[in-house]
Parts: sequence; structure tokens; C-alpha cells
Amino acid sequence: MRHTHASHFIRDGHHLRLLEGGKDYFAALMAAVDSARSHVHLETYIFDFYGAGAEVAESLIRAAQRGVRVWVVVDGVGSGALTEDWRQRLAQAGIEWRVYSPLGSLGLLIPSRWRRLHRKLCVVDGQVAFCGGINILDDYYDPSHGALEKPRLDFAVWAKGALVQQVQETTAQLWWRIQAVRHVRQRHFPEAFSSFKAAGLHLPWTEPDALGEAPTRVARAGLLLRDNLLHRGQIEKAYCKAIALARHEIVIANAYFLPGRKVRRALIYAARRGVRVRLLLQGRYEYFMQFHAVRPVYGSLLAAGVEIHEYTASFLHAKVAVIDAHHDRPWATVGSSNLDPISLLMAREANVVVADGPFAQQLHVRLVRAIELESTPIAAAKFAGRPRLQRVLDWGAYGLMRLALLLTGKRY
Repeated sequence: MRHTHASHFIRDGHHLRLLEGGKDYFAALMAAVDSARSHVHLETYIFDFYGAGAEVAESLIRAAQRGVRVWVVVDGVGSGALTEDWRQRLAQAGIEWRVYSPLGSLGLLIPSRWRRLHRKLCVVDGQVAFCGGINILDDYYDPSHGALEKPRLDFAVWAKGALVQQVQETTAQLWWRIQAVRHVRQRHFPEAFSSFKAAGLHLPWTEPDALGEAPTRVARAGLLLRDNLLHRGQIEKAYCKAIALARHEIVIANAYFLPGRKVRRALIYAARRGVRVRLLLQGRYEYFMQFHAVRPVYGSLLAAGVEIHEYTASFLHAKVAVIDAHHDRPWATVGSSNLDPISLLMAREANVVVADGPFAQQLHVRLVRAIELESTPIAAAKFAGRPRLQRVLDWGAYGLMRLALLLTGKRY
């Protein structure tokens, strides 16, 4: 029996579109929200109200004002507190807004609070779903760095098919668990019991309407999750399996790349057996830990023949991969999960996995263009001879990351 990249969670018959950047994603998202008739569930790590983010908020307000039930969950670290003006506008429209794991007075000093909501999911009317790495954040603006000359590189997937039901169940379960915790804290125990009960229910899924004129692909796809209960290693295992089955080429674009031993070993073994492995990683300084902690792992990868390219055109925020796109077992993933310990050990993440040639080829074309035209290759000799201060900063950041993992009791 021939092995395939597809696992039991991948189903046939999905209609998919690959969306690049906020320009594509926000247009598709707002079109879906503006046509919503029943409900909108939206989860995001960052919801920023500048520029395009405000336009998304306005579309949610319009939907709520015409009677659509709008549920929004944002992360307590990624999203700042609402301004009074936006708080009032959202509340008056009837939007139900919740913050996942607010930090409290001690903030991130408590390791358990490093477990963040990092996934970016949306489902509208049980008919169309979105999954990817794109926050509700203007492409040309960064809260820490200000205006950007070029948009950050990131991707999402628009989907119809059974994947929609998976996204709807996932977002609904988290919503009712958050509701239950609120009721417990308020000592409303009957309501808390009802919310916990609702979190375990499979909500009804509406069969999709006509697909319209938007170009889509009919493909095999599935939703991968990572959480701290039932899906602790699902995304990492899928990466390892797909890399192990690769026969020709692996292209990975990952914003915060610090893979554990399993993924790192899989990439090295793939390169040694003749698979061309190309990594597109962050080339612009964004955060100290994420920028420096990755570099100590470059050496072993470069020595094995892995090609490393650092994206310099703008900030890289993508978390995608494509394997054997032009061969008989294509595999691609688009989602929110970095290949680093925060994503793979602590955060709630969601990735779409697609086993479809044209979809994989479309993603492959864009990544190769970014590698060849918008990135700087890392030469092994030049990397080995980098300045001493650079090496000190790199190993210092790597050591701090390992210490942080030790404090959480995680093995990576």
C-alpha cells in the first residue's frame, strides 16, 4: 500500500482559495461578513483598529446592527485594551467581545500565562471559514515599528466544505468555555454548567449555498489544532510526517523558527537523503528573542545541506510549508503555528493542511519568488565567521529561551 501525506483528518471536496496578505484576506473576510445572515465567530491574536483593522471592525458592526450574532475572541497579550470609543460602539451594536486569558497584575511572570490564543479563525453562517496567520492588523502598519514601506508577508485560506464544520465546532467550544469560566468567577454556577455542556456539543452545520463566481479549487483538506488538552502534538507530528515522506523538495516559510529536536532531525535527514530543503525565515529585527534565539540552530542545518534564506523586503509573518508541489504527493499547510516552542508547546494554534497539486503549486510559486527576489541567502562559511558580539547575542537569547522552557516544565 502506497503511503501518502494525507492523514485520516483530511477529507475530499473542499473549495479553497489561497489568500496572500491583509489585502486579499480582509477583502474576502469583509465580503463574507457583509453577507452574513446568522452568525460570525472570529478569533484572532491581534485586533488592531488602525487602517484596515478599523474597516474589519466596521463590517462586524454592520453585521451586528442587522441582527447577525457576532462573537469575537482576542488574546489578552496580543490585543490591547479597547478604547472607550470602540468599546461603546461594539457594545451598542451588540457585538459580544471576549478577551482570552487576561494577564492580571503579575502579567507574564506566571509561566502558565504564556499559553496564548494565537490562532486566527473565522466562520460565517456555518458556510465559509478562514484560517491562516493573518491578524486583524493593517498590512502597512506595525504597533511596535510604525509604518511599513511594504506589506508583511503572510497567508490565509478561504474554505467551503467539511472544514467549515471543524472551524465552527472549534470556535464555538472555546467561546462556551470562556463563558463558563466567567460564570464560575461570578458564582453563577447553573449558567457555568450550561456553558460547559454547550462547549461539548457539535453545533449544526449548514450545507453551503452556491459557490458563486469566485475562483476556487476542489481539494482534500483538514484542520489541525494545537491546544493544551486534546491536541498537544498534532501540528508538530503532521510536520514531521510530511517531512519524512518528502522525496523531492521542502519549502518552509516561518516567522519565528526555533524547531525542537524532532523537526530539526527530520529536516536534516531529508536534506541528507537528497531532498532539496529551503527555509525562508525572518530577516528583519522585530523582537530580540525571536531574532537571535533561532541562529544557534542554523549551523547544523547548513552543515546538512539545508538552504536558509532571510526575508528582508518587509516583516515575515507567514507560517506555511509546501512539499513536493510538482509531484504525485503534494502537501501544503497554511496557518498560525510557528515552528518554535511557544507555538508547539503552549499556544492554541490552527493550521489547514491541503493535499492538492494546484494549491501547493500556487503557494510554492509565491514562496520561491520571495526566496529568489526578496531575501538574502545565508552562506555556511559567512555564518560561521559572524562577529563575536553577534554570537554572544544569539547564544544568550537561545539560553534564555531554554531557561524559559525549563520554568514551564516542558521538554523540547
